[in-house]
Amino acid sequence: MQLLKNNLFYYVIKSFRPKQWTKNFFVFAAILFSQNIFNIPMLIKVCIIFVVFSLLASSIYLINDVCDVEKDRKHPKKKNRPIASGKVPKWLAITIAIVMSLSCISISFYFGYYTGVVAIAYLVQAVFYSLYFKNIVIMDVLFIALGFLLRVVAGGVIIGVNISVWLLVCVTLLSLFMALCKRRHEMLLLGIDANSHRSILNDYSVSLLDQMISVVTSAILVFYSIYTFMANQNKYLMFTTPFVLYGIFRYLYLVYKKEGGGEPEEILLMDKPMILDLLLWVVVSYLALYVMPVML
Repeated sequence: MQLLKNNLFYYVIKSFRPKQWTKNFFVFAAILFSQNIFNIPMLIKVCIIFVVFSLLASSIYLINDVCDVEKDRKHPKKKNRPIASGKVPKWLAITIAIVMSLSCISISFYFGYYTGVVAIAYLVQAVFYSLYFKNIVIMDVLFIALGFLLRVVAGGVIIGVNISVWLLVCVTLLSLFMALCKRRHEMLLLGIDANSHRSILNDYSVSLLDQMISVVTSAILVFYSIYTFMANQNKYLMFTTPFVLYGIFRYLYLVYKKEGGGEPEEILLMDKPMILDLLLWVVVSYLALYVMPVML
């Protein structure tokens, strides 16, 4: 293990932030809700676009870490990132990011013009966020939400299925919820040094973020209920609503009582009640979409 941690390759892979690839599971939303999860050719395409968007995201992380290297060194956790700690040279990170992003875009166009366009849109959105919009209040979290929205669209475009507008609204609100919780966590964690790490935090306050989180939380539950009760032809999907309700409340509990939310992927991968809730949501969604319509 010690030999591995002295290896440049290890730190390059670590700088890809593979834990955050969990965000790209949103590309599976279209194939799941269109009831095509057992269509093997479609599933293979979605798995490929999952890898493509994961590597595109990693290329953006590399560029972002190079741009924020000085700020990250002031952060209690981010100072240990490979680029901020000097274990991965900045020139190497930029080179890998360029090669990887160009390769991913090429693969996307292989699967269709519109798939390639969505991949480019995602890359452009991420670059604009890293270089500009992350420093503009409210626009920073909206651009984060746009990234999640494009993931869902990519998953639908590559297999040629229509995506419910209501589902897109739910995804946008959910990503806003996580982004706002992350901003709140950063303010509390960094305290008076918050502005030196991320200048946009100077334009927020904990009370403002609390109000925004409250609004988005209510909207998620309302729109998801509308989607499952009215917008989707499969009425059995409404049985997934309690799991969404518990998941949102559990996330709020971890944010407000356990001071979590800084890294959403850690909550999704480490919190056992949240993992169980997600698994149950998947199981019930599967039963509602694929089993109950056949049996009843």
